[in-house]
Amino acid sequence: MISPASIQEVMSRADIVDVVGQFVRLKKRGINYIANCPFHNEKTPSFTVSGAKGLFKCFGCGKGGNVVTFVQEHEKLTYPESIRWLADFYKIKLEETERTPEQQQHQLAEEGLRILNEYAAQYFHDTLLNTEEGQTIGLSYFKHRGFRKDIIEKFRLGYNPEGGDVFYVSAKAKGYSDELLEKAGFVKNNGRGHFDIYRGRVIFPIQAMTGRIVGFGARILKANERSPKYINTPENELYNKSRTLYGMYQSRNAITKSDECFLVEGYTDVISLHQGGVENVVASSGTSLTEGQLRLIGQLTHNLTILYDGDAAGVKAALRGLDMALGQSFNVKLVLLPEGEDPDSFIQKSGASRFHEYVKEHKQDIISFRMEVGMKEVGDDPVKKSKLVNEIAESVSRINKAEDFALQDFYIREAARRLQVDETRLVNLVNKYIRDRVDNDRKIHERQEAAQPMPEQYPADSEVPLPDYATKAKSTEQQEWELIRVLLELGNKPIEGYLHVADMIIGTIDPDLIEDEMARRIFDEYYSYLAQHGTGPEVRHFADNPDIAVQQKIATFFSIKTDISHNWKQKYGIERLHGDLNYIIEVESAMTYFELKKIKIVQAEILNRLATEKDDNRVMALIKKQLELKKTEAEILKKMGTVIVKQGR
Repeated sequence: MISPASIQEVMSRADIVDVVGQFVRLKKRGINYIANCPFHNEKTPSFTVSGAKGLFKCFGCGKGGNVVTFVQEHEKLTYPESIRWLADFYKIKLEETERTPEQQQHQLAEEGLRILNEYAAQYFHDTLLNTEEGQTIGLSYFKHRGFRKDIIEKFRLGYNPEGGDVFYVSAKAKGYSDELLEKAGFVKNNGRGHFDIYRGRVIFPIQAMTGRIVGFGARILKANERSPKYINTPENELYNKSRTLYGMYQSRNAITKSDECFLVEGYTDVISLHQGGVENVVASSGTSLTEGQLRLIGQLTHNLTILYDGDAAGVKAALRGLDMALGQSFNVKLVLLPEGEDPDSFIQKSGASRFHEYVKEHKQDIISFRMEVGMKEVGDDPVKKSKLVNEIAESVSRINKAEDFALQDFYIREAARRLQVDETRLVNLVNKYIRDRVDNDRKIHERQEAAQPMPEQYPADSEVPLPDYATKAKSTEQQEWELIRVLLELGNKPIEGYLHVADMIIGTIDPDLIEDEMARRIFDEYYSYLAQHGTGPEVRHFADNPDIAVQQKIATFFSIKTDISHNWKQKYGIERLHGDLNYIIEVESAMTYFELKKIKIVQAEILNRLATEKDDNRVMALIKKQLELKKTEAEILKKMGTVIVKQGR
């Protein structure tokens, strides 16, 4: 178990901007940073990172939390694994208490595939370098491909012995179960016993962006018509082929620095390019590009250049996924290498300098390439021509006209000329594809909205009408959390008549009115901390809470700008407030809700008593008290109206 002191050191050292910046291209905006969310597809950034508060929040998908939560969510790690990842990132030595056998078993069950994958990667790598069979067969193959030892180390290449169950026996001796070994794709049971699936193959570990092993590719070395050339890890909790790119861990920094990503087909292409000095490259492992893979690349750059060999016909099928790249505002280019060459052979023969020259001279945009390849196939066949026109129109429709209308217009004119079709009709066809896609997106959005409740908070610039008090009275939870937000953000500020805002709140608010369990827990923890330290805790004290639900809630409130939109001033007559006046009104407004709540509770009690009271004098006294409460309520609402709603509404 990791000691509390070590966890605290990690939390105090970890900078959320630095950590998130390893995976996402952040842009400074005011005191915060924004980016496209790494957890869902989006074109407009809604992902916010606050370095001061140590929080992230996405207003699109709702995910939020602190630096540990981000690593957990992005890398699918447990809390202890995330702490260890951050400790490794910041070179912090963790203090850990001795584990009992039961705790060791629990850790194995919790980390499962991750531990096994790391063990397997090290086993295959050691076998390659330190055994006679590994050196004679596996290492000889890599040397024949021209790979240096440092590159073999960099990509952790390995070898699985030819013996039928050598790895299986070793893994079993380490305590790994048959079920886990089968799930990870290392072994199978043929009825007579378990055998190694990767036997006699060289191994390519597949690493996530953090370097964690998520899967493997294994290449056969002996000719065998009954066995596939490559075997990949089966889909499991860690490995999803459509959301994985080979070389992303080794290439991420170079991609960010050059602001361009080269995409190739195979493992050896990536390795050879790295060895030749071209490090901003990843491989799709022979699959068409997917949304998940684009999301990974898009976190680092939106300039994507595809490298393929000279077989243009074979490339056409692989281009289907690139329409998605156009739709996500990628600048997509294609480079066909000389006939008979692939990236591996080309870089080894020509070197990095000639490689970059060739790429610069032969870059084509995807639509021009499609027209070039398509026109060769069409000939005089009207059916094929009609199909090609539709394919080009759909690709052109993917370009965001609002962002790059000149590019879309250029392609329409060029396509109409080369395909010899009427330009107006081509425009109409492009617009049809746009309308169809917008309509489809709208239907999907409506279904999603119908299935989910409306979010509690909106960014300040959202055009959201202010609800009246009756609506606010129904949103008790929101009122309670507004009080918590004010307490955490403004509790240490001075206010007339009290030591500080926190003193005013505890002296005025009955904590029992806070019904939400989590809000009450944070309220109590705040005042417990205040009693011990003489000052209220900062927001980060709660942002670093190991309870993810608390992190999410805190992130929701403290990643949102509190400025009032200028549009609200036009529509509702609200003035933007600044300085001391701003925070004092925030405090009074939050507390006013609870004052009204107490009045409502007393009014309800009076109505209940009136329903059963028989004594006329007591009835008159209750009615008088009810009228006084109504008058007080009206005065409070009038006071509130000067702050949160337009007067006279």
